[in-house]
Amino acid sequence: MAAAAGSGSGPGPSEEARLVLGGQGWPLGPDRGSGGRGYDSAPLEPPEPARLRRNTCYIVLAVLLNEKKEVLVMQEAKPECYGSWYLPAGRMEPRETVLQALRREVKEETGLLCQPLTLLAVEERGPGWIRFVFLARPTGGTLKTLQEADGESLQAQWWNRKTPALTLRARDILPLMELGLQYQACPGHPPVLPAELPCPWICQRLLLLFTGGNGSGGDLWVLLATAGAPHLPVAASGLSPSELGERLLVGVHRLLRRCLPAPCQASARVRGLLGVQHLGKEPGRSDGICFNVVATLEEAGRPPKASPPALQSPDFAWWKVEDAALRSKILQRLSQDAFVPVRS
Repeated sequence: MAAAAGSGSGPGPSEEARLVLGGQGWPLGPDRGSGGRGYDSAPLEPPEPARLRRNTCYIVLAVLLNEKKEVLVMQEAKPECYGSWYLPAGRMEPRETVLQALRREVKEETGLLCQPLTLLAVEERGPGWIRFVFLARPTGGTLKTLQEADGESLQAQWWNRKTPALTLRARDILPLMELGLQYQACPGHPPVLPAELPCPWICQRLLLLFTGGNGSGGDLWVLLATAGAPHLPVAASGLSPSELGERLLVGVHRLLRRCLPAPCQASARVRGLLGVQHLGKEPGRSDGICFNVVATLEEAGRPPKASPPALQSPDFAWWKVEDAALRSKILQRLSQDAFVPVRS
């Protein structure tokens, strides 16, 4: 089954795909301006809403570099890791956006103001613990000294990662420093900052792609959900105690099992993130996060097919991308593998 780009109400999937591809996001949740249409897009089985500090925890972490390629680190004041060093990081508070939390943590722990440049990676242990790693640059303020020590940190300094030898709170920050240096030298993806759009759940919007024939010269197909106006499908993460340990992409794989026939020779390869959506201004109603995920449907060891596999559910359809500019942009991102990594 194929879906037309302009079928149903609304602007159709072309605009949604274009905005998501550009890291700008797409409304998800109650659509108050729709005249009662209900949702712009929503999971097929919406779970309970996300509630920050109750059933989920978001953490922000900043990699700041100076002109000498030194990295900004701060000395911990917490009793359990007193005196050790770490990157500026901390938990988001209710009513904060992701970037507000990042700027607050950097200022509290290092004394510096900063400008976030891009999301470097998302690290997760399931919906109950999600960390957003950013590259940022200093824009003002002064480095915190021991005379200004408080409960947030003891002091901050620029570190060349060699001398002096510092006792680190944990070595997990070392590859994050390298990731920041690599991105600064050669960006692996376009700059990505969170789109400030409300979302009730922790969910994943899926841009699932199938390239027919020889890839760049063949047709391009996108999986759509067909309830209401055709749109990119959305999978949700459960927030019950038994589900909090499940990795975020479990929801994506459940969605794929629902729409693809079993057995299916093709398998979905998650390539990374195009962006994230969060607002957080209404605790209990907009604490959720939507991750815009890119995946490709591939058949290892088999000749490429001209069209995607048939779907087993009427809730989904394949949409053939006819817009030459959109098709070219998608294929270019695929060829460069230019996506924000998810680390589980």
